[in-house]
Amino acid sequence: MARIIGVANQKGGVGKTTTAINLAASLAVLEYKTLLVDADPQANSTTGVGFDLHNVTNSLYDCMVNNTAASDVVLKSDIPFLDLIPSHIDLVGAEIEMINYPNRELVMKNILEEIKNNYDFVVIDCSPSLGLITVNALVAADSVIVPVQCEFFALEGLGKLLNTIKIVQSRLNPALQIEGILMTMYDGRLRLCNQVVSEVRRHFDEMVFSTIIHRNTRLSEAPSVGKPVILYDAESKGSVNYLNLAKEVLQKNDMTKMKQEERIIE
Repeated sequence: MARIIGVANQKGGVGKTTTAINLAASLAVLEYKTLLVDADPQANSTTGVGFDLHNVTNSLYDCMVNNTAASDVVLKSDIPFLDLIPSHIDLVGAEIEMINYPNRELVMKNILEEIKNNYDFVVIDCSPSLGLITVNALVAADSVIVPVQCEFFALEGLGKLLNTIKIVQSRLNPALQIEGILMTMYDGRLRLCNQVVSEVRRHFDEMVFSTIIHRNTRLSEAPSVGKPVILYDAESKGSVNYLNLAKEVLQKNDMTKMKQEERIIE
């Protein structure tokens, strides 16, 4: 059964979509069956793994509003072991259309229930808001990764997100855990970046991933060619960072041992 990980932060520009794309791709490269769910109406995760939005006929919107089966929406990416449930700009209106649904917070959980046994991991790229779609993702998830940019306002809004997670835990998904806080856009030459990392580690201690995502040109360029950074430049700093993050996630969930045992059985 898949471990479902949401990547969430209502603050834009913190590397949330970059993290969702590249964590999912790194897990797939390590031969874990992975599903990337694009739950952001901007659909950057969809284009970031090589799909043209004009050719996407069904999306997460159709699953959430029109009851389309998830298996009819899943697309195979060019990366072995990586599938995608694409997004569409229509998802912007889904929150209003779902407002009178009974159990409207459980829609995404029910969608993923049908297919999650086909995967080792499901990574959900949440929209940069704390609206109904993001709440749906948090209810469907087993855990959440919170990307935090290494900048002065890093902690601003983090309290709000953690408070939302607590509300979801208490009312809708008691099993939800924080997988970790991920420091992104780090530049070791800047004293401020180092101060922010120290401050976040001091506040949140073991909740912070050991892996830090550095500022990296290749990481910024990769989406423009519709590829995760590991396919664009496997030796770049960004690629190494996200592979390390994937390995850290695997260790946290004891998945490395499980995969080795599977290979021995095979």
